[in-house]
Amino acid sequence: MNFNVDERYNAVVITLKGNVMGGPDGAKLHETLHELKKKGKTNVVVDLSKVKFMNSSGLGMLISALTTMRNAGGDLRLANVADRIQSLLVITKLITVFKHYDSVDEAVASFEEEA
Repeated sequence: MNFNVDERYNAVVITLKGNVMGGPDGAKLHETLHELKKKGKTNVVVDLSKVKFMNSSGLGMLISALTTMRNAGGDLRLANVADRIQSLLVITKLITVFKHYDSVDEAVASFEEEA
């Protein structure tokens, strides 16, 4: 898994690419989120449009990221959730935990609406 970090308005967009399976990649993402938190950037959108596969460790990584941002007073939202990942979220009932949007723009705008 690789990821890019991009700032848009009052949110940070993290685009995940490839297979999301936790491990060292998860640790790298965790470090990035803590750096953002230190800078006061706690509104995060995770773009899943380029994710090919996600396992339970990948889901755990997203839950950890969500907890990190919420504990810092922000939130983490999902964008471009593919059908197979949506199914995984439904089966695990995590669909009720994450706010999810059809596009990155909608997810970023959702932070604006709450401000």
